[in-house]
Amino acid sequence: MIYPLVQELADDRIAVAVTCRVLGFTKQGFYAWRKRGVSSRDWLNAHLVTLIRQIHAEDPELGAERVWEDLTLDRGVTVGLNRVEKLMRENQIRSVIVRKTGSGKRAGPAVHDDLVGRVFVAAAPNQLWLTDITEHPTGEGKLYMAAILDVCSKRIVGYAMGKRMTAALPSKALSRAVRDRKPVGTIVHSDRGSQFRSTLFTGLLTVHGLRGSMGRVGAAGDNAAMESFFALLQKNVLNRRRWETRAELEAAIFRWIEIKYHRKWRKKALGRRTPLEFEKWHAEQAA
Repeated sequence: MIYPLVQELADDRIAVAVTCRVLGFTKQGFYAWRKRGVSSRDWLNAHLVTLIRQIHAEDPELGAERVWEDLTLDRGVTVGLNRVEKLMRENQIRSVIVRKTGSGKRAGPAVHDDLVGRVFVAAAPNQLWLTDITEHPTGEGKLYMAAILDVCSKRIVGYAMGKRMTAALPSKALSRAVRDRKPVGTIVHSDRGSQFRSTLFTGLLTVHGLRGSMGRVGAAGDNAAMESFFALLQKNVLNRRRWETRAELEAAIFRWIEIKYHRKWRKKALGRRTPLEFEKWHAEQAA
């Protein structure tokens, strides 16, 4: 599978001798292969492997399905998922993260103690935040959303959306929450997904003086309040219609959170106030 790559580079005026030396095989082997002839499928496979290596180098956490999405949706390449899986397997290109069987979550050992213990109560805003990631399909592929919820006011204090479920997504949501809220010593509770165990996310917690907390593996109740918000989002936005593009769905989520949920969604637990009304009321009481 390497020889077609040598030919492609040679067509770009890169010496065969140099390529062979770097890749670790002989010129004689390459010329013998070229003399025998090569099928169009070999050429295409070699091109696909080159693209796959580029995508994987940009994000080593991506598995075959995410690489396939990048190839077909972002780069316009017509190729089946099974073929991408086979090429990655044959060329030993694999995600640096091993997925948990039967789940899209990449659970692993906790890097924080459970500081919440399913007691989702806070006396004031910015004492306890919950965070998680949800996903929804569009005509272009999945849209992922990381959100951070303040337990006291039920307000979404930070969120970010994108086409990949990497550590950068919740880290961006956290950075936005910190920028807007200026928290001090806040507990940030999550599940054990690899995104929340990453050095990027945990490093942000440390830099901003926040306290990480993690629930148990496979225990949805350990982040029930966050799951409740996502169920509300699912019912009122995600499942309302078919979304053709990620941008279309992202705009709909933004409008629902900022215009309806924060300003019009009255909650019994907040004294029939909206999240914004409750935070205003709480600040007045504290003053």
